[in-house]
Amino acid sequence: MKDRVILHSDLNNFYASVERILYPELAGKPIAVCGDKEARHGVVLAKSEEAKRFGVRTGEAIWEAKRKCPNLIIRPVRFGLYGEYSRAVRQIYAQYTDKIEPFGIDECWLDVTHSSLFGSGAEIAEKIRKQVKDTYGLTVSVGVSFNKIFAKLASDLKKPDAVTAVGREDYKQKIWPLPVSDLLFVGRATAEKLKRFGISTIGALAAADREMLAQGLGKWGVTLSAYARGEDDSPVRGEDEQEDLKSVGNSLTYFEDITKPEDIKRLLYALSESVAARIKDAGLGKADTVHLWVRDCDLDNHSWQKKVRPTALCGEIAEAAFALYTERYKTGKPVRGLGVTASGFDGGVEQLSFDSFGGDYEKKARAEEAVGKIRQKYGYAKIQRGIMFEDARVLGMDVRGQRLKRPAGGQDKTKKDDTE
Repeated sequence: MKDRVILHSDLNNFYASVERILYPELAGKPIAVCGDKEARHGVVLAKSEEAKRFGVRTGEAIWEAKRKCPNLIIRPVRFGLYGEYSRAVRQIYAQYTDKIEPFGIDECWLDVTHSSLFGSGAEIAEKIRKQVKDTYGLTVSVGVSFNKIFAKLASDLKKPDAVTAVGREDYKQKIWPLPVSDLLFVGRATAEKLKRFGISTIGALAAADREMLAQGLGKWGVTLSAYARGEDDSPVRGEDEQEDLKSVGNSLTYFEDITKPEDIKRLLYALSESVAARIKDAGLGKADTVHLWVRDCDLDNHSWQKKVRPTALCGEIAEAAFALYTERYKTGKPVRGLGVTASGFDGGVEQLSFDSFGGDYEKKARAEEAVGKIRQKYGYAKIQRGIMFEDARVLGMDVRGQRLKRPAGGQDKTKKDDTE
């Protein structure tokens, strides 16, 4: 069977690059796109190549970044504007294929297997790179390979503004010497576990005993081993394809470190609005499990889950997530990132229960549906939950546009799962 031709496109230093388009005088200067610069715990969300050379890292506090780079220029984050540029660039991708799967606001996979009219995979990648640069002044690194995992690794091999191909004939030379932490879905915790087994490179993971991996990391260890060997057949799904979704979630890094429970709750509601809307859009019915992900100020990650009555309501998802936070997050450290996910969908076919007859659920569902219709007609910001008015920065925050899509069977690269 002929190999697929998969591209992974990664817009370089995307937020910072958009800022430079608007303010050309920032060219060549170290800049960082951050949350509230007046807050001591505002954080870096993106940085330029010049800032990277000073050691500035995504997720660190502004004061830490300024200590490393005293001349760092701070720009405010503008997600709406970045979304506009992201959508515009995807219109260029759409000239070559309709198989486009976003992976965050600045990355996409493209399946160009049947796009040979435009040339080989590398030739298409080069055309995209040049067209994005000429049209919008943005640079993009594009990886070309025979599966999604290796295409992403290829795009990371040479940055910025480059095309890198990895084929069956050379992936062992190009991919296997890389640190195992470079492999998609291998976060810090997983890399530490693998290190205890003497596995520090992708090649070592590919060659490792699968039974040992299964014992140490469960089924996920075996899956990662397959990825390391290039055994990834997950499809690139176009926007119009019906995907067999196992879960729907959303996450964000906030403008500053969060310390107050009421601020956590407010953001969980914002995320749950997004999750509930997507469940409805996808026709998945109701979910019976809610998952919470928390990233603390030291960039350590924690996640838990709990069973709930079948629901697709924002309020119930948010309250379940907040209950997990209050019951399980005990480190006392400020929070930098949050994520909410729902899973265990009934597909619209549910078992009748006393809850079904009580009218409680349907009353709440009608209210949320009415809110959704108003937002659809007049815009998201026109109607808000009361809890949102306690922080002006959260008003109008439509995090629905910030979804991170992941390959089938994949996990979040940074999560570690604790099951309740």
